[in-house]
Amino acid sequence: MTFVLLILHLFVTLALIGVVLIQRSEGGGLGIGTSQGMGSFMSGRGTANLLTRTTAILATVFFILSLTLALMSRGTSVRPSVLDAPPAGQATPAAPSQVPGAPRVPTN
Repeated sequence: MTFVLLILHLFVTLALIGVVLIQRSEGGGLGIGTSQGMGSFMSGRGTANLLTRTTAILATVFFILSLTLALMSRGTSVRPSVLDAPPAGQATPAAPSQVPGAPRVPTN
């Protein structure tokens, strides 16, 4: 389930980036959001309204997906931090007294 939401989140993110870049800014943006770019399909104002509405919808979906993914991953620690100390009841493993395959040296 998390993997599917991550893929959906990726697509929504890329779409949001694309829609924001297409919009016309004060300096003209990429110039795609003008009425000339859409042909006779929509006027300049209609294109701006469509892009603004699309941005708002994608931003809402992005926000909801982000919160959902954060809540789903809460408390599911795959591996503990390296800086964490071992639990109180667990002792560290003792070093082996002899390396396997090494010749035995008699102790006197």
